Amino acid sequence: RRAVLRGVKVHLLLDGFGSAELSRSWVAEMRAAGVHVLWFRPEISWLSLRRKRLRRLHRKLVVVDGSAAFVGGINIEDDVPPGTSMGPRLDYAVEVQGEVVRYIHVVIRRLWVLVSWTNFRRQRERVHLHLLHKNTRSAHSQVVFLLRDNFRHRRSIEQAYLHAIAGARREIIIASAYFLPGKHMRVALQDAARRGVKVMLLLQGRVEYRLQHYATLALYEELLGAGVEIHEYHASFLHAKVAVVDGHWATVGSSNIDPFSLWLAREANLVVRDDAFAAALRDDLMHEMAHGASVVARENWRKLGTWTRLRARFSRVVVRLLAGVIGYAPEQDDG
Repeated sequence: RRAVLRGVKVHLLLDGFGSAELSRSWVAEMRAAGVHVLWFRPEISWLSLRRKRLRRLHRKLVVVDGSAAFVGGINIEDDVPPGTSMGPRLDYAVEVQGEVVRYIHVVIRRLWVLVSWTNFRRQRERVHLHLLHKNTRSAHSQVVFLLRDNFRHRRSIEQAYLHAIAGARREIIIASAYFLPGKHMRVALQDAARRGVKVMLLLQGRVEYRLQHYATLALYEELLGAGVEIHEYHASFLHAKVAVVDGHWATVGSSNIDPFSLWLAREANLVVRDDAFAAALRDDLMHEMAHGASVVARENWRKLGTWTRLRARFSRVVVRLLAGVIGYAPEQDDG
């Protein structure tokens, strides 16, 4: 509202599911002050299993004056429980400048116009989209902005991960709040571990969503058996979606490694090929694993009770069924 008062044009696009609890009075106040607010798929119903209901806007993007952009996984949410010693969620975002911002800006503006039309809010929205239907930078550029949508970029983020994992020679570190990869990703990680690459996963240690949590546990046996290290984060809730490969390739963004992010939601990640950037992110992840997480030992995992194992397997089956109902392509995971 203060930005509007000083003459800045402010546009705020909110996901109808992720921001469903946002006070409507706050939205009314922002609109009254001159902030342009739109909702992406505002009519979410748990009683409906229509596919489009869960095709969410999961991106977390900001562009300022067309010259700086923020890309990451951080929601704008005060969700630290009052009266507790637990810190905020572990999460990451990147501020980027330069040529790539031009493309990010166009992507945001295109989606704004699309949602405006969908919501019958064309009201003098005259955004000229003469730029870039695709990222004009090479896939081998130092900084690349990747999208996931249901049109031209259905598997862009997943393929970037698979390419980096397949080319890894020394080390792979992945932090993913919700981790339920399909067969291709699991095989790629296990193959990397078996050929001598150190593979470390930083995963959610606190139970936030029981179904997803136990579905992930069902993967532990095969991953640990292949030599993959699993670190469970307990210091707070994990919300990160980042990775570092061989101290050179890194990604930061909104996409989890699960069917909902990789095949349903609109996501956005930044891929950076830079030793200094990758080293900084790697150092931070190693610090969090050392001080905020615990290693899952394979012998301890095997000692878990039958009930926990059954619940994990059942949860994985349920998640796969739900993903199939809402549009997850079955050919992506046959195991």
